[in-house]
Amino acid sequence: MKQTRKPATQTYCGFHRDGHGLTLLGRVVLDAWVFGLLPDDQDATGWDLGRMQLLTDQVQAQWDAHGGLPSLLPPPLRQRHAERYAWATERARTLAWNAELREED
Repeated sequence: MKQTRKPATQTYCGFHRDGHGLTLLGRVVLDAWVFGLLPDDQDATGWDLGRMQLLTDQVQAQWDAHGGLPSLLPPPLRQRHAERYAWATERARTLAWNAELREED
């Protein structure tokens, strides 16, 4: 009898292993930290894509509740967002990320 192999479940590598960290899923984790949806010591390492989609939906609901723009966040969240993204951007630059590069570059 031939055994069938179950397809491997795709998982997220986690913010700290996600290249420069400013990928689509990396930004979901950043925003989850901003909104308190994830504790600061949790970076979603090993989460399957279904769980990441649930987190994405939670993050999107928070953005929707706050007008979708960092400038519309209440002051404590706006400050947390600014600090978290400044840290993430500096970290990404040390990992050779360049915001000015276009995809075709």
